[in-house]
Amino acid sequence: MTKFGPIAVENARLLLSNDDGIAAPGLKVLERIARALSKDVWIAAPETEQSGAGHSLSLRRPLRLRRLGPRRFAIDGTPTDAVLLAVHEVLKKKQRPALMLSGVNRGSNLGEDVTYSGTIAAAMEATLLGIPAIAFSLSFNDPTSIQWKTAEAHGPDLIRRLTRVGWPEDVLINVNFPDCPPDQVRGVRITRQGKRKLGDQVGQRVDMRGEHYYWIGPMRQDGSQVPGSDLAAVLENFISVTPLSLDLTHDPTLRALAGAFSTPQLLKA
Repeated sequence: MTKFGPIAVENARLLLSNDDGIAAPGLKVLERIARALSKDVWIAAPETEQSGAGHSLSLRRPLRLRRLGPRRFAIDGTPTDAVLLAVHEVLKKKQRPALMLSGVNRGSNLGEDVTYSGTIAAAMEATLLGIPAIAFSLSFNDPTSIQWKTAEAHGPDLIRRLTRVGWPEDVLINVNFPDCPPDQVRGVRITRQGKRKLGDQVGQRVDMRGEHYYWIGPMRQDGSQVPGSDLAAVLENFISVTPLSLDLTHDPTLRALAGAFSTPQLLKA
């Protein structure tokens, strides 16, 4: 299988995006992480927050690209839109990025969260475009005390270590920082995607005209701490590093179905 890397990130072209929006504090943290590695940093992020957008693409409306400063752009679309426009428009006549970084997301992306996450989606789009990508998220319990310094302190070295190894071209790296100060991080664990049970946080409200409307809450509750999972690592104050494959094929079921349909049969009407 073809592999990304190793990647020499020092002074390489880095592309940054997120799903919390161009003004998000996590993007400022990610920019400082990136500038600790390279001076060639480009930013293309959604104009407004796009949390939960997943790998969605805007197909039924035009997109606007707004230049905010040197190498800094806002796109009025999804994280996928932002990365796509950055590569095909902003950088179309320039050198392609050597690495794409997404985040730092305000909140973890663990377990099934990865299927909803716009942070993961930005990294996914870069991977599909042939650019190695790492998604960063930061777990928190108290929204008034988010440990941004933990991501900033450990991010640069983590990127250096990951890019020295490299990974397959159909894989992105999902990094989650624990909710603790930098000096309380216990290390790095290479993990698999965990599993959380689905919550029931859907709230009904009534507007001033008496009509019902609904808010969808976080929807996720902590699952069991299965050893080796991303959830277990972060809850134990480790940085979780999970390689995520873009190929969603389930090989055991593929083989079972292939065997069941190996003999041609006429379908009954």
